[in-house]
Amino acid sequence: MIDTRKITALAEQKLEGTDLFVVDCTCTPGNEVELIVDSDTSVGIDACAELSRAIEAELDRDAEDFSLTVMSAGIGSELRTLRQYRKLVGHSVEVLLLSGVKLLARLDEVSDEGITLSYEEKQAVEGKKRKQLVTVSRSYPFAEIKYTKEWLDFK
Repeated sequence: MIDTRKITALAEQKLEGTDLFVVDCTCTPGNEVELIVDSDTSVGIDACAELSRAIEAELDRDAEDFSLTVMSAGIGSELRTLRQYRKLVGHSVEVLLLSGVKLLARLDEVSDEGITLSYEEKQAVEGKKRKQLVTVSRSYPFAEIKYTKEWLDFK
């Protein structure tokens, strides 16, 4: 089986000096390698093809047969690196907590320990009969988060 660390290292070396970065690299027992990259701006298909060719040129197909797929992290894919989180500060995200609670919120802040979200929540307000929508800001450590995805609102 191909070593994903070697492919990740080759990719990071090739991407040095660009705004592209490696998000994940996986390999199946059948040597089908998937390399996921992201960017601070956007990832074009030409950049993926160029990276794929550069990595394949460094590997020996005679020693081990493999299939390499280089792709960008999609809009609906889970965030996996701090750099992806930092890219989305100020944008809407969907967060699923380990407790099963799903939040649609704005990502306000990212630290090494967790994230800070702001969202509207119905709360009892003194002097009012019904609960009112109030904007709250809460911090969540990464240990409590199952996944975070970018949220696109088409309204």
